[in-house]
Amino acid sequence: MTSVAQHPVHTERLTLTADDGYELVAVRYRSTVKPRAHLVVGGATAVPQGFYKRFAEYAARRGFDVLTLDYRGIGQSAPATLKGFRMDYLDWGRLDLAAGVKAMRTEGVPLYVVGHSYGGHALGLLPDPGAVDAAYTFATGAGWHGWMPPLERLRVLFMWRVLGPVWTRMAGYLPWSKLGMGEDLPLDVYRQWRSWCSFPRYFFDDPRMQAITERFDDVRFPIVAVNAVDDAWAPPASRDAFMAGYRNSAVRSVTIDPRQKQLGAIGHMGYFRPKAKPLWDEALDWFESLPVVIRPASS
Repeated sequence: MTSVAQHPVHTERLTLTADDGYELVAVRYRSTVKPRAHLVVGGATAVPQGFYKRFAEYAARRGFDVLTLDYRGIGQSAPATLKGFRMDYLDWGRLDLAAGVKAMRTEGVPLYVVGHSYGGHALGLLPDPGAVDAAYTFATGAGWHGWMPPLERLRVLFMWRVLGPVWTRMAGYLPWSKLGMGEDLPLDVYRQWRSWCSFPRYFFDDPRMQAITERFDDVRFPIVAVNAVDDAWAPPASRDAFMAGYRNSAVRSVTIDPRQKQLGAIGHMGYFRPKAKPLWDEALDWFESLPVVIRPASS
């Protein structure tokens, strides 16, 4: 395993303003050494940024300047109540992650994105994908129940067709936290997510999304997409169905068997738990191996 220098890590709470004026809470992790690159973490649906703190600190100790953020409606970027809160699921990528990328773009310093689940979807939603030099994703998939193991398929269909409609009708949002799977979700996120998960290739199969999915052709930076065989929500076949949408990007798909790597169970969330540090090193080693691209700072 790559050794990690024990540089102290300084954290700074930031407020980012998306292009539509929405304010987002972010945290920046810096070490005392000159950064080898800037890194933005694009989180999964319903997962607050604190979940990625250990990874961010670890990457900072290896010399990366790291930014995590809470999407609107999630964690510290959520309103006092989700009831009546309106938004578009796509906003997390085209506005919120975009704000993080804009904040971290600096002349002469490479800019990378680590995406978890939805964070891998968001790469194609960025208004300026040319600002990113490379990306590494964990657990990104198409979300269709047909890619899932039989038992998980039944659970997901029950959630979409029974629990979800009842809960959202009662609460005005999806009380996702009741399932122990993260933060509660805005109503619009639930409705769009459920709709797109009915397609084998997610929103790429939705004819109403053609103008959006055509923007994925603008993504030309290299991507490594890692999925574990025990990830019931995003197994390798689900990943392949979604990542095919990055037609002009060099995508390298990596399938891992946690047992062979002696990592224990990974599932959909274990990629960012401490036992997964070997996976963190593989990602950071790959970023370090890339040629440095000198780009102008954002205006």
